[in-house]
Amino acid sequence: MTDVWSNRAQAFRESPSHREGRDLDLLVEMCEPAEDVKVLDVATGGGHVARRLREEGCTVVTVDPAPGMQPDVIARAEDLPFADGSFDVVACRIAPHHFEDVRKAVAEMARVAQTLLVIEDNLHVDEQTEEAERLRDPTHVRCYSEDEWKEMLADVGLEVERVERLERRRDVDDWLARVDTPPDDATRVKELLGDRIAGGAMVFPSIILKARRSQR
Repeated sequence: MTDVWSNRAQAFRESPSHREGRDLDLLVEMCEPAEDVKVLDVATGGGHVARRLREEGCTVVTVDPAPGMQPDVIARAEDLPFADGSFDVVACRIAPHHFEDVRKAVAEMARVAQTLLVIEDNLHVDEQTEEAERLRDPTHVRCYSEDEWKEMLADVGLEVERVERLERRRDVDDWLARVDTPPDDATRVKELLGDRIAGGAMVFPSIILKARRSQR
């Protein structure tokens, strides 16, 4: 999977939906950026979260399993090579649906965060959409509901203090092309998504959660 993501690196660096957007603005805000705040950007991808947080004065370390993403540290979210509480804030944007063991990844991110964990990802819609996602991109594992996210964060001792739900609109053909979905599979993906596609575009519901380490 790592080699696959290395091959996709440039496309994700250039992707408008990853490079900017209201969701990115909100995530950066929730990280409470300031001078001397140390942040870990997990599954950094195109590095857009890290770029924005550095602009706000934060010291940012990026981690990603794909060497082609040019992270500071090459590692999976499930196996973060950092000591407990190494960072003030841990951020992760639009990546957890690719994690092989999301609960282990959440536990690892919580372990290395002293104060905050801020996560954004696409929300679970239904199993037909999940099938389409996996066919479009075999690295897709699963999207999760708001309740599932809150449970996972509570299980690692974090208190969710803010939740934002929003919609990200994408051109479907661009979405398929970004990961080189084969033509026959792309046709089937569109069939599975059905009336979720309108005017060649589709809305992806997403969620951003800001969770703080419990002081109790």
